[in-house]
Amino acid sequence: MARATGLQVREGQAGAPLSAQHKRFNSLVRRIAEARKTLQDWPQAIAAYRGSREQVLRPLLDSLSGTQRQWAFALDALLEQRGWTKVERETMAELICEAAGGLLDMDEGDDEIKALFDKHADLSFDDEQQESVHALKAMAEHMTGLDLGDGDDIRSQEDLIERMRQRLQQQAAEEAVRQDEQEAARAARPAKRKTAAQLKRETEAQQATQSVREIYRKLASALHPDREADPERRAEKTALMQKVNQAHEAGDLLTLLELQLQIEQIDDDHVARADPQRLKHYNKVLAEQLDELQAELLHVEAGFGVEFGLLPGQVTHPRQLGPLLEGQRHELQASMAQAARDLMRLQDKAAVKRMLKAERRRLNQPDFPGFDSF
Repeated sequence: MARATGLQVREGQAGAPLSAQHKRFNSLVRRIAEARKTLQDWPQAIAAYRGSREQVLRPLLDSLSGTQRQWAFALDALLEQRGWTKVERETMAELICEAAGGLLDMDEGDDEIKALFDKHADLSFDDEQQESVHALKAMAEHMTGLDLGDGDDIRSQEDLIERMRQRLQQQAAEEAVRQDEQEAARAARPAKRKTAAQLKRETEAQQATQSVREIYRKLASALHPDREADPERRAEKTALMQKVNQAHEAGDLLTLLELQLQIEQIDDDHVARADPQRLKHYNKVLAEQLDELQAELLHVEAGFGVEFGLLPGQVTHPRQLGPLLEGQRHELQASMAQAARDLMRLQDKAAVKRMLKAERRRLNQPDFPGFDSF
């Protein structure tokens, strides 16, 4: 951040009020520095969240599951008693399956809960899971346009995800071949005359690339370790040259400028003195660099959301993980208190009948897709 700040143009440094290109340069440098810092902070934040989640939420989840398990078996015992209407019995059976299904989602190896589910469900848990996977397969094919083939060997969501990954890889390979063939066909055809706008864009792109190449050559000339006799200085230059090569390969203009500033190849006034055209080229490269960083951040955020079952966009920064964990802890504690009350209520038959009436209304409502936050 300190070196990026040193590159920014200050008011009056350019000898006049900052131009629009100077302001854009400052904005891009600031946003790239922030994106870099966020990208750097994510791995440690995710590891800390994963560890804290296991320490803080896992005991609460286990306690909640234990109470819900008791509730399911207690409701099963009540169902064996007389005095329930047909609708109440159907509602109790659905509630038992709902509770048992939720528990099996967390621990599919609980044979007692699986037997309880199978006792009250029209389909066994295993058969229902298979139907669910087939429905997900059909939905995935409809949404992606992929042909996922025969579904007999797709027995879990993990199998489905793996099949989708394989098909996407195959599709990408086929698309690459098609693009190569199309490119070869275009190259064989007489070239069409380019428009003025196309020529201008190509020229600007070439000039922007040339600006990065010029900076790289200057750095390489100054830092080439083979030209340094002193062993200590040679080691320093070797390390710096590695950074230069990595930045050049990545098209990381900001790092190249920072390295120039670090070795005093340029000073704080370099950008302020740059001619407008060169500054425009800098901004073009920096804008592309920012786009790449933001794409990386979206990839990290999406991976985190998928791992922990979060809504898209629910968490967009590492600093949100602490409040997220605290909110989940409060939600689980509230769920535990409610589960304990529900278990106690099963001791009062009148209260159970009121509960069944309310649950019947809920179960009759249309289903909407939801997300499990834990």
